[in-house]
Amino acid sequence: MQTARELLDAVPTRIWIALGIVVFGVVLGYLASVLLRRVLERLGVPNAIEGTSFERTARDFGSSTVVILSRLTRYFVIGLAVLVALSVLGIDYVDQLGSAIAALFPQVFAATIIIIVGLVVADKVELFVAEQLRGVKLERVDVVPLGAKYSVLYLATLIALSQVGVATDALVVSLAAYFFALVVLTVVAFKQMLASGAAGIYLLLNQPYGIGDEIRVGDAHGIVSEMDLFVTHIESDEEELILPNDKVFERGVARVR
Repeated sequence: MQTARELLDAVPTRIWIALGIVVFGVVLGYLASVLLRRVLERLGVPNAIEGTSFERTARDFGSSTVVILSRLTRYFVIGLAVLVALSVLGIDYVDQLGSAIAALFPQVFAATIIIIVGLVVADKVELFVAEQLRGVKLERVDVVPLGAKYSVLYLATLIALSQVGVATDALVVSLAAYFFALVVLTVVAFKQMLASGAAGIYLLLNQPYGIGDEIRVGDAHGIVSEMDLFVTHIESDEEELILPNDKVFERGVARVR
């Protein structure tokens, strides 16, 4: 019977090298995962992305965005180590397949990270825009945060596709067409909002009235309680009127002294 040492000596050297590469890759992947997680936590990423839909979905599955990114990094490093180990073994069909995968693997990894980051950034943009428009009482204004979100997602998707070899020229043309269509739809759908914003800029710059002033706009009469870029709030004894700034600009305003 062969001794254990004889059995070990019978194993080709390249197998030991390949095994060592895999073990090294597992250790390196773990360390890279821990390091990335600590760096992201130190930068305050978990607090910054709190409340986004991607983060909430990850929490529902008992994970988080930071954990997902760190695990993807670990799997990426381990995957590269496995590909190198297979290459060391020198098996023909494995080597050919490994070369093809090795060329595509980093690109797929980068595209995946870009998509995840794009989802998180898109959610944050949606929340930020929605917060800025919280006090705006105009029709279809709730579509603006969604438009901002999907614009970021669209851009992230184009960048991710470019990482996996999709023609850049086609992506640029597609992106230009998307933003052109977005501008046209914005002008058509939010004509009143744009008019109110333009009138609001004029009113804010010239300040024909301010908060606390008693004014009359057409049939509306009361005291200005709030004013922003799009609307003016007027309080009377019985009700609060919210007037789009383009209506104020169109009807004219009289300040009562």
